[in-house]
Amino acid sequence: MTTVTAPPTPRERVAQLAADHLAPLQRGYLADQSREVAALARLRRGAGREAGQLPDLWSLIDTGPLHAPPEGARPLDESDLVRAEDALHVALTLWALHQQSRPTGMHQSDRTDRRRGLGTAVRRMMQPGEIDEPLRKRLVRAGSAPDLATLAQRLRDIVVLLRREDIPLDYALLAGQLYTWQRPGGADIVRREWGRSFHAWHDKRASEQPSADGPASTGGPTPIDNEATRTTDTDKDAS
Repeated sequence: MTTVTAPPTPRERVAQLAADHLAPLQRGYLADQSREVAALARLRRGAGREAGQLPDLWSLIDTGPLHAPPEGARPLDESDLVRAEDALHVALTLWALHQQSRPTGMHQSDRTDRRRGLGTAVRRMMQPGEIDEPLRKRLVRAGSAPDLATLAQRLRDIVVLLRREDIPLDYALLAGQLYTWQRPGGADIVRREWGRSFHAWHDKRASEQPSADGPASTGGPTPIDNEATRTTDTDKDAS
């Protein structure tokens, strides 16, 4: 019997393309390769800013694969291409901010045995068994952002805190969520995902070990409420 594999959804394509960009950038940066160190510095300047404001980044974020749909997948229309491009821009520039001077990879794939979603990352900044209301409200404010520009800025504020605590995030998953967030009704889906991620976290820091980035997890909508190592710095990318 022939097994028919469903073509990837637009969200899955965005998440995979983000992963394809992140893996070599992060690997080269951690190996102190000059090209990747310079690329991260350029990307970092775009964190919290709209994609069209920085033409310098167009050569770093190749969206060409989005224009060539896999077999059986529908081509993305103009509005979906814009959403995908903006999602990739926000996710990669936030990763660059997060990764700056960190000696381990801040992009790590979300897995069932190692959660790396945004809600989990925010919860990990809290003391075990406690809810830090100011932190929780930052996540809620991000989820209630009125537009992508505001969301990017509020996520930037969260990423600065995650960087300080050396808490990684799945940026491929985030890219897919940012694509969905821009679609009609998508913000509610993503808020539920972030809320579920926040509430499902159980502290496991004592048993966790840093891990290299792996295959992207694009995740899927899950029902939830609407509210949703090492710290040695280097100066190789102080620019």
